[in-house]
Amino acid sequence: MKLLVKLGGTLLETAERRASLARQVKHLLRGGHEIVVVHGGGKRLSRYLAGLDHKSEFRRGLRVTPPEILDAVLRVLAGSVNRQLVADFQKAGVQAVGLTGIDAGTVQASQLDPDLGLVGKVERVDPGLLHRLTASGYLPAVACIAGGEKGAIYNVNADQMASACAAGLGVNRLVFLTDVGGVLDGEGALIRALSAGDAESLIQEKIAVGGMEAKLRAAIEALRNGIRHVSIVNGHEPDMLARASEGAGFGTELSP
Repeated sequence: MKLLVKLGGTLLETAERRASLARQVKHLLRGGHEIVVVHGGGKRLSRYLAGLDHKSEFRRGLRVTPPEILDAVLRVLAGSVNRQLVADFQKAGVQAVGLTGIDAGTVQASQLDPDLGLVGKVERVDPGLLHRLTASGYLPAVACIAGGEKGAIYNVNADQMASACAAGLGVNRLVFLTDVGGVLDGEGALIRALSAGDAESLIQEKIAVGGMEAKLRAAIEALRNGIRHVSIVNGHEPDMLARASEGAGFGTELSP
């Protein structure tokens, strides 16, 4: 099975949680799965920017990225977060390779909205490098940074980056590991199964907002681009990655 896993939120914040995820990935790799990891790192980036007296601003779940903070985005997402994650995978015995979408032209983007600054909309994914790495037993860990025309660099929402890479790779399942149990309805109850249309309704009715809105938009895009199975699950639960890869009914399962 080809599997793309998106990591973000507090799952990247502690050594214990990263080590647990690394062990789960190792187990799946030993089972013959091909895996690509796409990660964010927004919480660490917000702390870093606060230390520079920059207040983080979000619109529609997307971080506003003016040109003057791009260096900080690269330092944190492509630097400390990516390097730490790769080191933790290596410690667990996983041959991880740290990348961004810029490497080998893997992910090309354009500016999404001038009001958001250097936030990118993915235009094209060239999966060649990722295919070569996974076929050789390596684990690509991709930071959510993309390239663009004339050497441009864009900060891409990690959920959207994961969706685009999943479609480009033609994976069997896309798994969003989050800090919550899945998608909630207007009463706060967990929704076990969603169609793309149902997910759209949650967004339109302002039930899914902020980070969950961005996640659902990314999931919808993945479904429309041919991914048949998308899971949104709580990555803090024991062995959740293995269970999600099997479609075991935990969290929220989205289908076309």
